[in-house]
Amino acid sequence: MTQTDAARSRAGATPGTAGTGGPRVAAVTERLVTAIATGQYLPGSRLPPERDLAAALGAGRMTVRAALAHLARRGLIETHRGRHGGSFVLQQWPDSSTEIVGRTLSATYAQLRDLCEAIARLHGAVCRAAAEHRSPADLERIGAALEAYAAAGSGLASQQADSALHLALIDAAHNDTLRRVLADLEGQLSIGAPAHLWGAPEGMHAMEARALREHRDLVAAVAGRRADDAERIARAHVAIDLELLSAALARTGALPAGTPTAP
Repeated sequence: MTQTDAARSRAGATPGTAGTGGPRVAAVTERLVTAIATGQYLPGSRLPPERDLAAALGAGRMTVRAALAHLARRGLIETHRGRHGGSFVLQQWPDSSTEIVGRTLSATYAQLRDLCEAIARLHGAVCRAAAEHRSPADLERIGAALEAYAAAGSGLASQQADSALHLALIDAAHNDTLRRVLADLEGQLSIGAPAHLWGAPEGMHAMEARALREHRDLVAAVAGRRADDAERIARAHVAIDLELLSAALARTGALPAGTPTAP
């Protein structure tokens, strides 16, 4: 326990502090419920340790611990102790999450839209650099990652393979500054970065098939040193994140008028 959390614990739960209740715990709980519902963490995945969640969310560990307890009571996660323990996602979007997801996403949608656009533009720049600077070793790693994605099962395995492929493309750019800036932006969008959003189960297979087609086109552009094509394809591909967020809002009935949804 940190000194700050210990002091808060001794002081007891007060509004805005990290006790067992209060607005800060509620805010972190709702952020985590929304992260799970939108597929940042899919059923079967393990959430990061409390200290990492606290750093990502800008909260104390006691706040995060209380929020995780709320998620367990909702049946979203279960916690195992011991060397191989942790908090594991059980279900993605029960009916009880819908109101929270709608409230959370509608309050932040404009910010999320701008963030998704910035991330898509930066992925375009990264893949342009990858097309210009990739080495034979980079292409071998990228090709293996593409094959692993194509062979992965739907859901968590596919999401993990997707992350490995994108990391291979980022490494092929050979630009540490681009890597750091992209990691920071993606961390603002997804608590599960570098994992991308994976959406709701009903649209998952179609999204994964689309992603595979776009992955193949992107890898071919990088391998062929077609920098313009690599940038264009990467920007369009990463826009899937915003489409999935829009689809989640549509599911809650809180979608802003004229907003595009995922296929």
